Amino acid sequence: MTRCSTVPGPRDLDGLVAAAWPARSVQDIGGWLLRHAGGVTKRANSVLPLEAPHDLEAALARAEGYYTDLGLPTVFSLSDRARPEGLDAVLEARGYELVDPTLGMAAEIAGPYERDGVEIADEPSPDWLDVWWSVDGRYDDELPLATEILTGVPAGYASLDGVAVGRGVPQGEWLGIYAMAVAPEARRRGLGRRVLRALLGWGREQGCERAYLVVVERNAPARAMYAAEGFNESGGYHYRVKTVTAG
Repeated sequence: MTRCSTVPGPRDLDGLVAAAWPARSVQDIGGWLLRHAGGVTKRANSVLPLEAPHDLEAALARAEGYYTDLGLPTVFSLSDRARPEGLDAVLEARGYELVDPTLGMAAEIAGPYERDGVEIADEPSPDWLDVWWSVDGRYDDELPLATEILTGVPAGYASLDGVAVGRGVPQGEWLGIYAMAVAPEARRRGLGRRVLRALLGWGREQGCERAYLVVVERNAPARAMYAAEGFNESGGYHYRVKTVTAG
């Protein structure tokens, strides 16, 4: 059985998300974390600015050089905790585009919850990966690296009828809900809700007391479903993206 581990404070959404979706490589440049995972997901290939650098211009140049050398766009993940304050405006002035405003949502794990036909395993099966990647995937050849990210920390992988999946990450008192996906032909049947409830019950078995998730603001149906299951908005973040310049 997967047991919960100690994590950052309960309001540290940045820390929870970074730990639950681990990058292959992380470099700390004076409080800014440069994360790299082969370009798979912005979350694992972005700067997480946790502390104000001694020299902002030098830190920006170093971050941009790092990602440019990798052939990737420079991406910053920015929440209210981003340092220094005003960094978002600085990046906007440098031509960084605002991308994917994302909400954090949190709930008490109350229950009781039933598995209701949902199977939860310690590893993602090929069928689990097929469903998730059919919804969230970008390019077929990136699936092995995406799987490396998914399995980088202990987690539970929920599956229902081969068409709905989700991932639960125990993190101390918190359970992170990730990779919720329902195949297009199986939507509007309540399958995602059943997967969510099963993961919440599983998380409670691991000793977790609260759950959190992140969802892009534009995904109104998912937000409504999570709200109906007791999740309330709690923080969030967005990305600032500067594309690679040819030359």
